[in-house]
Amino acid sequence: MYLKQHIAQLSSEDFYVPFGGTFDPGNRWVPLAELIPWQEVDEAYAPELSVNVGAPAKTVRRTFGSLS
Repeated sequence: MYLKQHIAQLSSEDFYVPFGGTFDPGNRWVPLAELIPWQEVDEAYAPELSVNVGAPAKTVRRTFGSLS
C-alpha cells in the first residue's frame, strides 16, 4: 500500500543533527540527492503499488537510498 507523503524534504542546511554539530554539505550524498527529481520519481513509483492492499510502503527516497 502506498500513501503519498506531502511533507517537504529538509535542505541539508536545515537538517538537525541530534548529537550536535551540523550536517556536512561536503558529504558525497548531498549533491546526488539534489540532482534527483524526487517528485518525478515518486510519480513513477506510486502507480506500481496498491493503495488498498498490504502494509504501507516506504517513501521513494528511502527506497532508492536503500539500493545504494
